[in-house]
Amino acid sequence: MRVAALLRGINIGPHKRIAMPALRGIVESLGHTDVETYLQTGNVVFTRRGRTDPGPVLAAAIEKTTGHEIAVVTRTGDELARVVEANPYPVGDPTKVVVGFLADAVELADLELGDLSGYLPDELTVAGREVYVSVPNGQGRSKLMDALVKRRLRTTLTVRNWRTVTALAELCKKEGRG
Repeated sequence: MRVAALLRGINIGPHKRIAMPALRGIVESLGHTDVETYLQTGNVVFTRRGRTDPGPVLAAAIEKTTGHEIAVVTRTGDELARVVEANPYPVGDPTKVVVGFLADAVELADLELGDLSGYLPDELTVAGREVYVSVPNGQGRSKLMDALVKRRLRTTLTVRNWRTVTALAELCKKEGRG
């Protein structure tokens, strides 16, 4: 089964740098196959070995190999397909719809964002382990995105724009690549 592993906070600034060939090598060293990375910001898709969530083992292998403690959130290809189907926002510009992937399901109240009307025109919808955010003026100008990523949640959150979400979903469809 194809899986997307979403690494939180790598290659964003000068710290926690991991080259994509090195990341592919770490994933392959764990026995996974058909490994592909997408962009330089910690997206890796592979055919997993075994049935358990490969995220914790991958996080431990990354720390052992690089010395970086990195949170890893995973989604199967089927789960990513459901994320794409469930998007509640129209996508004109794929950089203006963002999905926050959570390690565990949350409720809106768990995000402690208060009254969402103060963040308009941005909108947010919580759906279990995903948080969909519409940012019509872009992520960089979004007070909602800023508040969301600065929250100390009880679970890991990593965000991807819609272009990346759909690209990862497509990569997961490519079962049995050589």
